[in-house]
Amino acid sequence: MIELFIAPLTETYFQKALIGGSIVAVVAGVVGCLVVLRRMAFLGDALSHAMIAGVAGGYLVMKMFFGLEAHAPGMLAGSLIAAVSTVALINFVARISRVKEDTAIGIMYTGIFALGVVAVSIFRHYIHIDLMHFIMGDILGVAATDLWVSAFVAAVVLTILILFFRHFQLATFDPVMAASIGLPVVLLDYLLTICVSLVVVSAVSMVGVILVVGLLITPSATAYLLSDRLDKMMVLAALFGVTSIIGGLYLCVWLDSAGGGAIMLFCTLQFLVVLMVAPKYGLLSRWLLMRNLVPQQLIEDVLTSVLRYGKPAPAEAIREYLKPAKVMDNVLKRMVQDDLLVSSPPGYALTDKGEKEANRVLRAHRLWETYLESIGTPEKDLHPTAHKLEHLLEGGTVEYLDKKLGSPKQDPHGKIIPPEK
Repeated sequence: MIELFIAPLTETYFQKALIGGSIVAVVAGVVGCLVVLRRMAFLGDALSHAMIAGVAGGYLVMKMFFGLEAHAPGMLAGSLIAAVSTVALINFVARISRVKEDTAIGIMYTGIFALGVVAVSIFRHYIHIDLMHFIMGDILGVAATDLWVSAFVAAVVLTILILFFRHFQLATFDPVMAASIGLPVVLLDYLLTICVSLVVVSAVSMVGVILVVGLLITPSATAYLLSDRLDKMMVLAALFGVTSIIGGLYLCVWLDSAGGGAIMLFCTLQFLVVLMVAPKYGLLSRWLLMRNLVPQQLIEDVLTSVLRYGKPAPAEAIREYLKPAKVMDNVLKRMVQDDLLVSSPPGYALTDKGEKEANRVLRAHRLWETYLESIGTPEKDLHPTAHKLEHLLEGGTVEYLDKKLGSPKQDPHGKIIPPEK
């Protein structure tokens, strides 16, 4: 069993894939947090596809003018130009026309991607790019050049993010405030775009154009389920990115499958597991929360029933007042925990907080009865209708009724309307 884990580590190709993939995963996860929080996932997809035009252009220029083939710095520069041009065109179209930004992204990135494909086919005698390799990647065939490029890009991007972390944080969560205090929000947007482009370029040869978007988005989304702080989210995203690379590479070797696909499969499974078990935002915790949730209307009904009882009310009396089985023991326990009730044998009594809340609801109930009586509602319908309306306590509703009715002291049944406190 242990041999299954140890044997791949002795292979040079696996070591290179592990190192190169981990470098890309760390920087992609960190940058991806800003992409996710800014809702730029579609833009990341656009940049990764539009990059083929930049790669083709950089390849062609270096081949025709300098005689260099597959020159990494040249293709890197071309990719950055293509990325910035794509963003500029998207902003231009969205700003001068009625076309929304998401539509402009779809138009521009498909157009520029098509331009790259056409350029590769027209200049196929000069440009020797395997489009399938470009799209799907080959992490098991990582070259030393890929490692150096990815390490350099990671160092540059992480340095930028560390130096301008506070600026990016403020521009992400409150761009209006960022602009009001003089931060160059537009410049920060372009700087983030350049960082995303650099990450895409450094990763494309390993995991391909399509799957690099997954490394940008999925680990960050996984971390988003576990953290409410940007710095912690970035650390977790980098960690989930590295575990995706490790788990995916082992899957690739064990199943004899494509490397990029195995990595993203493991990454997605990892996300689904966290989605299920995340302590605050997971499906399981949400189910437990909904299961234990006590409706506010039910709480108010319990409070008014105890108030009307006039003395410590046993649970049986509360259940009888609110119809059998409507109030469960865990509801009463929850109200005791919230300091609304106190267990006072032989029953439950209101705390000061609970009495104040109960009087507020009772006041609303009797004001509604008074109002309904004033508009001609049959007497038999006054109580059931007011019982439904008494829970509408927000937005100044009760104060409006009191003012409209001239601050009455008694309801239609002669009962005192509790004063406002």
